[in-house]
Amino acid sequence: MADTNQSGLLVVRLVTSDRVLVDTTAEAVELPSMSGYIEALYGHAPLLGELGAGEVRLHGGASGNQKFFVAWGFVEVLPERVTILAENALRPEEIKLDEARAELAAGEKLWQEAGDDGEKYDEAYALTRQAEEKIASASGQRS
Repeated sequence: MADTNQSGLLVVRLVTSDRVLVDTTAEAVELPSMSGYIEALYGHAPLLGELGAGEVRLHGGASGNQKFFVAWGFVEVLPERVTILAENALRPEEIKLDEARAELAAGEKLWQEAGDDGEKYDEAYALTRQAEEKIASASGQRS
């Protein structure tokens, strides 16, 4: 577990169902919520939010500057800690661009075939959004 004795730093933990990607400290954490990007700093008001697809960026502290692709899950922000529980999380170098492009094509195809089915549009949007964010993260861009 990360050292919690460093004043002014957030303890940050990024977890999926099968691994802990990061357990460190940072001065700031940017993360994608369902309503847009938010930034957490030390002393942030408590917040529980739904995680969207995009990049988590850590700044300063023991983390240095790191970024991770995440998709779907939850985030808990407390004044001294940020815990991110992601359904899917990868380091940018772990992203396989060919697979992400195939996911994007599948999402676009599903969108075209959705017809009047709102659930299929939602599924197509989620798949497309996730693929676009993977590609952006692997390419060093954020959409």
